[in-house]
Amino acid sequence: MAFLADVLSRVKPSATIAVTQKARELKSAGRDVIGLGAGEPDFDTPDNIKNAAIEAIRRGETKYPPVSGIVPLREAIAKKFKRENNLDYRPEQTIVGTGGKQILFNAFMATLNPGDEVIIPRPYWVSYPEMVAICGGTPAFADTTIDNGFKLTAAALEEAITPRTKWLLMNSPSNPSGAAYTEAELRALADVLLKHPHVWVLTDDMYEHLIYGDFVFKTIAEVEPKLYERTLTMNGVSKAYAMTGWRIGYAAGPVALIKAMDMIQGQQTSGACTIAQWASVEALNGPQDFIAKNKAIFQARRDLVVSMLNQARGITCPSPEGAFYVYPSCAQLIGKKTKAGKVIDSDEAFCSELLEAEGVAVVFGSAFGLGPNFRISYATSEALLEEACTRIQRFTASLT
Repeated sequence: MAFLADVLSRVKPSATIAVTQKARELKSAGRDVIGLGAGEPDFDTPDNIKNAAIEAIRRGETKYPPVSGIVPLREAIAKKFKRENNLDYRPEQTIVGTGGKQILFNAFMATLNPGDEVIIPRPYWVSYPEMVAICGGTPAFADTTIDNGFKLTAAALEEAITPRTKWLLMNSPSNPSGAAYTEAELRALADVLLKHPHVWVLTDDMYEHLIYGDFVFKTIAEVEPKLYERTLTMNGVSKAYAMTGWRIGYAAGPVALIKAMDMIQGQQTSGACTIAQWASVEALNGPQDFIAKNKAIFQARRDLVVSMLNQARGITCPSPEGAFYVYPSCAQLIGKKTKAGKVIDSDEAFCSELLEAEGVAVVFGSAFGLGPNFRISYATSEALLEEACTRIQRFTASLT
């Protein structure tokens, strides 16, 4: 009898975490490495949010919280959805988890049976299919292309739906591509979903506030109210509020689903950190002006990276609508050789040789289900981004 569970044979380690760790190790060994793999803002958590946490500690808010979250935070979440997304949720329709990952795990654990399928557009965040597999479901992939902005089309969605489909998992703006869906694009997807009432929608809106130019964010239950009763709308404070380490995610949906997720969480971790929850109350209810300032900085970085990568030989880089990632194609470089004679036969090889030759750590696109591409996180200074892109230009120019 094997000691480790069979499910581990179906699960791969996180490529983004692996790249970040590799960059750390090389830096520790004295290498000059620019790490562009981490998916977190380089800004500090705003002081008013930090102070709310300190005040909570001083008030003695250090006991076990309710499993689904403290009442003030669940109320703040309901107000946020009404204020920003025109969605009416009661506090009892909300749940707080230890990061967005736990929300996703809870939802899948509460709903998936063996053979149930979850439609995941490619490219996808590396953890999505692994979560589905761990929870006993089957990832069912729907392809996108660089030509349609890495967005799921109505036709591709229709083709992917089967009688075993349980969920459609959407992420807008997207990690890794930065693609965000317009209201019209969501409308087209909603029209398909209305024809298939057995399919639920889990929408990961974690990057909601990081959208650029005149793009207007919409979430699918807002666009089509008829989907409200079978949609779980997930969000969190990690990205917009620079609170990745506070580990707070949240969601809202039908009461029966929320209760099922609460039951699982109660046997799993219980409530999320009380101090982090009180800080999140301030994040959602407090001043929001810093979000626009940070967004402007991110947009300038995006424009810099897109411009410089499109000047690199053999690289094609679309300009994404949101998040803090670009997902350029290196297809024109497949088959080229490095100065040392190594063949670039995949996006993974491209990223490996880039790290070896120039000390730039990026994540290969095949880890996100779609290549030959690679992901760059531009959540770092313009100076480092300019240097990294200069190195990428030098590396691609050196290939023969």
